Amino acid sequence: MSFEAYLRSIKARTGKSPEELRGLAIDAGVFKPTMRATELITWLKEEFQLGHGHAMAVWAVFKRNGWVE
Repeated sequence: MSFEAYLRSIKARTGKSPEELRGLAIDAGVFKPTMRATELITWLKEEFQLGHGHAMAVWAVFKRNGWVE
């Protein structure tokens, strides 16, 4: 599965884009620029029932956009 396919699948499953997921993580008090991947991944799995690969794709977007260190 390509990276873009992962992102489309995440949007289909959650109804949210990575940008929207970031906003929700901020609202939930989960997000911080110094967070580790495991923190976000655990939250995505619990809150949205995403699998590990899909959660890692969201993390990759966070990293690519400079939202996390």
